[in-house]
Amino acid sequence: MLRIYTLKTCDSCRKATKWLTENQIPFKEIAIRETPPSVADLNRALANLDGDIRRLFNTSGQDYRSLNLKDKLPTLSKAQALELLANNGNLIKRPFLISKSQILVGFHAEIWTKSLA
Repeated sequence: MLRIYTLKTCDSCRKATKWLTENQIPFKEIAIRETPPSVADLNRALANLDGDIRRLFNTSGQDYRSLNLKDKLPTLSKAQALELLANNGNLIKRPFLISKSQILVGFHAEIWTKSLA
């Protein structure tokens, strides 16, 4: 079963769960703030994003700005960045979906249709 990490106030998350429901794809919804994805899952996602760690971050979020990650991120090691994400679900781009074969970050109906439907 798919696992999807969401935030209740996130429009993209609501669109994603609605899309999954409409396409009759069973999923387990997990609150990303309370239970962020593991370092291992984040590392798998990073492989799908061609190693671009910035694409895992919610760059428009308040936590990202308050931690000044725009300037700090380039100086962090991959391990440090993944640990930071795994300890603060607010920093992770949402929704974050995990299936047996892949991880999708952010909601784009066309990509999800091609990958899941």
